[in-house]
Amino acid sequence: MNKFGFLVALSASAYATPQSPAQPADQFFTQMSTLCGKSFHGKLVAGDDSDASFATAKMQAHVRTCTDREIQISFDVGEDRSRTWIITRTDSGLRLKHRHMLKDGTEDPVSQYGGDTAQVGTATRQEFPVDAYSKAMFTKEGRTVSNTNVWAFEIDPGQTLTYELARPNRLFRVAFDVANPVAGANE
Repeated sequence: MNKFGFLVALSASAYATPQSPAQPADQFFTQMSTLCGKSFHGKLVAGDDSDASFATAKMQAHVRTCTDREIQISFDVGEDRSRTWIITRTDSGLRLKHRHMLKDGTEDPVSQYGGDTAQVGTATRQEFPVDAYSKAMFTKEGRTVSNTNVWAFEIDPGQTLTYELARPNRLFRVAFDVANPVAGANE
């Protein structure tokens, strides 16, 4: 390459847009996406006396709906199939919402609660502090104890997916075995 060609190439590279590294929320979302179309058995790994039914129930997570913007995970506890976790990309991170349905197929009055990531998090853990909408709904429904909730998902790739609810004097965690998907369970 002659000197002129070298200088043109060098100056062009100075104006090239550098590839920005993937943000932890994007890396986390990508990790979650690898679970799409699969179901997993879960077990209670932290709870209190109010969680006794979870300790003995068959629990499964079904990662059913996945797009480049949203992942929906159905969470079954025994015969109760009313819960869905919805993780959505936002301009600044991720959003978690909890959708609860009543037996008649209508949405529960305590539904669509959650929050947006407030911290960068990591590629394997994202936390979602309670948002203003959820606080207002919890207050209206007489559940003000939930106004300090922080939910989290944690991924140990190829091993576990853990859902967590934490607040003062409360820790609830369910770990799902992603190393052993449930055959034929994602209906």
